[in-house]
Amino acid sequence: MNVSIYLRKLFFWMGAALTVLPALSQQPPVVVPDSQIAAALHEVSREQIRATIEKLVSFQTRSTLSAQDPASIAAGHGIGAARDSIRSQFETYSRECGGCLEVKTDTFTQSPADRIPTPTQITNVYAILKGSDPESAKRIVLVTGHYDSRNSDVMDTSGAAPGANDDASGAAVSLECARVLSKLKFPATIIFLTVAGEEQALNGSSHFAKMAKSEGWDIEAALNNDIVGGDRSPQQDSSAVRVFSEGLPAAATEAERRLIRNLGGESDSSSRQLARYVAEVGRTYASPVKPVLVFRLDRYGRGGDHSSFNQQGYAAVRFTEFRENFDHQHQNLRTENGIEFGDLPKFVNYDYVADVARLNLATLASLASAPAPPANVRIALKKPENVSTLAWESSPGGRADGYELLWRSTTSPDWEHVQALGNVTQYTSPRSKDNEIFAIRSVDKAGHRSLAVVPSPEQ
Repeated sequence: MNVSIYLRKLFFWMGAALTVLPALSQQPPVVVPDSQIAAALHEVSREQIRATIEKLVSFQTRSTLSAQDPASIAAGHGIGAARDSIRSQFETYSRECGGCLEVKTDTFTQSPADRIPTPTQITNVYAILKGSDPESAKRIVLVTGHYDSRNSDVMDTSGAAPGANDDASGAAVSLECARVLSKLKFPATIIFLTVAGEEQALNGSSHFAKMAKSEGWDIEAALNNDIVGGDRSPQQDSSAVRVFSEGLPAAATEAERRLIRNLGGESDSSSRQLARYVAEVGRTYASPVKPVLVFRLDRYGRGGDHSSFNQQGYAAVRFTEFRENFDHQHQNLRTENGIEFGDLPKFVNYDYVADVARLNLATLASLASAPAPPANVRIALKKPENVSTLAWESSPGGRADGYELLWRSTTSPDWEHVQALGNVTQYTSPRSKDNEIFAIRSVDKAGHRSLAVVPSPEQ
């Protein structure tokens, strides 16, 4: 090819590339860190987390079917002793903050079922940090982990079941978030929860979520931590934590599911928005553990406590280490062919658990600091057009100072673009709703942002 022709073509394509570069190179929305939240992250203690996990392991077994009688509790054996220890730990944190935590238990008797041979008392233990703003305090963000454990036989009531990773690690995240965040105040309410019965059939979380629904609790987000110990196997990636979220909402009606499928909204459930929020928080606070969003309810063919909240219509996600080691999960303690089996503390990476706790803490604090999401977000479908008109009602509670428009291509997993709109309740974008997915979120004067809300069609 003639050199001059080649150069002219090269410059032409370079010019064309530069013309479209601004549209292609925009990065995901950037949020400025909150100095109070950033400072709180430094308060998370690896050693406190380790002490919590080792204390829970010390009860030998925390099987939901294990002992709860006074003698066993006094001897430090069984789930009853674990329950009382967790409650005592929450109460200690409450005393240290002048009674700021309301420590409560949710106790019920589970009827016999596949993994419950006889009527069994199950107790969820939790602490409430009430929001400082009367209206915003009605909004709840929640962190949970299950404190029961199991070995190879889920019906074994007395054999050793240390459960260091599964799931003393998750319970420790809830407790550590309570210890650190109880020293601060937030407009919205935060609940620090530990549940039992997970290994039997999600019994504790199911009861708690149904109770919350029946009492009209406005749970905006539930963060479930299950197996976040960062098992020290050679294949582990200690720089990543998986965040699972449901696509089609479990609580949606069949008519709602048909509409979601028709509009291509399978990846825009409230839980999926929560997962994206976690990813944004990770970027904002430069989390050493990067959230890896996995767009399915849970690991392949498996389940966890976040699904109990999904069943009641709440946004909920699951945090789990990047690579599980099944030799150290649901196993009797033993060594076979040189392989050590069992869920022991020595396999837990406490630095990793602390980093996962920081990511949870930053997410809880960000949501509890933010205004409520905008209400009744909708997009006009009155006539075919290549612009997109969105309208919404002001964020309940009056704390929003403005709103932002988010959008992404239909094939993108995360939000790609953000535009500040000011304190308005309607906006027409020149972009087509046929080619993009839109959402609106609330922003307060300090820059705290709510969860994003994808619009519903309005005829």
